[in-house]
Amino acid sequence: MTRHCIAVAAGGTGGHFFPAEALACELVRRGHDIILMTDRRAGVRETGIFAGRQQFVLPGAGIAGRGPLRAARAAMALARGAMQARRILGRIQPCAIIGFGGYPSVPPLLGGSLLPRGVRPLLFVHEGNAVLGKANGFLAPRMDAIATSFPVVAGVPAATPTTLTGMPVRPDITALAGEGYTPSNGVINLLVWGGSLGARVFSDVVPAALAALPPALRARLQVTQQARAEDVDRVAAAYRAAGIPARIAPFLNDVPERLRTAHLVIGRAGGSSVAELTVAGRPSLLVPLPIAARDEQGANARALVEAGAAWMIRQPDFTTPALTERLTTWLADRDLLARMARAAASLGRPDAAARLADMIEARLPDRPHTA
Repeated sequence: MTRHCIAVAAGGTGGHFFPAEALACELVRRGHDIILMTDRRAGVRETGIFAGRQQFVLPGAGIAGRGPLRAARAAMALARGAMQARRILGRIQPCAIIGFGGYPSVPPLLGGSLLPRGVRPLLFVHEGNAVLGKANGFLAPRMDAIATSFPVVAGVPAATPTTLTGMPVRPDITALAGEGYTPSNGVINLLVWGGSLGARVFSDVVPAALAALPPALRARLQVTQQARAEDVDRVAAAYRAAGIPARIAPFLNDVPERLRTAHLVIGRAGGSSVAELTVAGRPSLLVPLPIAARDEQGANARALVEAGAAWMIRQPDFTTPALTERLTTWLADRDLLARMARAAASLGRPDAAARLADMIEARLPDRPHTA
């Protein structure tokens, strides 16, 4: 395969950045040059695959959920970022740009689409959810192809070529694929995560719900929970009072190991989280983020529920009594959890990074193109 320069556009939260890193690792393994185009939230990466490579931090801000004045300012920032990206891309002339959704993808891909035909790169987006996000929806008509994580994605234009690749996950998560699920014969390991910054609703509801479980079931629990920094102490105190061993932290730096030993996961239904659950093959209780612009997380969760891999509770219904009642039944049925784990594993695509790289390479020109 000819060596090419490929720009990766990603930023913001880990849900967008982890798959970008996974793809970048695969592209570098195949001998390509990569550059990173990102936002100020992510900033210059000093570790990982992008460290020491060309990186460009572009202006931009999200528009969804803002008032008219802030939305106008955000749109202006995105326009500035697009023009800055256009100048950078015109100088570097990568063969392709791949974006991973959210507003950080807009300036590089919009800027690339504004280049003259002779130097315009191929343009791709990866959609990690079962509903096309607003940023990707805006960009879609300009794209050469869209890669998807789900077999059916609502909102994708019929005229835009699509390829089902799955969601690239971190290599240490991919390593869990095929390990299988071991039902609990004693201790029940419960993993509670809430996205990049945790979720207060889990801090409010889960400790009280577990404390109210029947004593014999409660005595078997061991909990790892992600919580906001300001909630860590009160959550830890609630578990101590209930006699439940628990590790509480604002950031979990050993997610692969925690997933490997988890018997049940409680969390949001973002695209990356769902992909990690299916690659690892773990049963889950999903509480979709209620403020998502297009209910992307609800659609993601439904895909797992329909496959028998997860349960879903909408946040207004995610109360302490409701959770206690359900966990009393679920945690006592090891065969049920094992069946759900197998269903989750059947949806996993541990080769998603390779499939996405294949999609890009299939459309690249034959001439060498390096930064």
